[in-house]
Amino acid sequence: MKQIMKKIYKVFLPTVLGLFLFSTVASAHVEVTPKTSTTGDEEVYTVRVPSEKDVPTTKITIKIPAGLDFDSVEPLAGWNFTTQKGSDGKVKSITFEATGQGILPEQFQRFVFIAVNPNKPTKAEWDAYQYYKDGSIVEWTGDEGSDSPHSITNIVSESKADQANILPAKTEVAKTATTITNTLPVILSVVAVLLSLVACVLSLRKR
Repeated sequence: MKQIMKKIYKVFLPTVLGLFLFSTVASAHVEVTPKTSTTGDEEVYTVRVPSEKDVPTTKITIKIPAGLDFDSVEPLAGWNFTTQKGSDGKVKSITFEATGQGILPEQFQRFVFIAVNPNKPTKAEWDAYQYYKDGSIVEWTGDEGSDSPHSITNIVSESKADQANILPAKTEVAKTATTITNTLPVILSVVAVLLSLVACVLSLRKR
């Protein structure tokens, strides 16, 4: 009986750990904050870049959404930055490139810059391109719900921004509901595995 249980644990534990690990990795992506900003403001934007592979991230390019005007970037040790301008002379993208090891596996890095928001409400879609040391590129340009979504900042008028600040609890509830929805399939899978294990043990005991 002990040998049978050992065999079950060898199969069962890696399966459960793998399911939770997959759900954690799948939820990580390049994210730009804040998620809500005000029209006409000079906003400090932060880009969070996780390294999701077994090789370092060595470069990240962020496209400046239409209507926003890039102002300046915060220097970061171990990284150089360059900007690319369009025919109108405005900065269209920022590229941060590592001078050292870059973002190692199981690490993340924040990049900070200032941009001036447009005077009209809009949704700023932050397309990003993540370059790994092995030459692979992950394009964070998809819509919400896709495998590689771009981050979005809702730029709203001052009155709507104030209203959003008054009701932070609703936002937190919505985030919690989304988290539960995203992890529900994983939880159900784990429960199914547990039930199968219990049935297997009971069957062996009857023998």
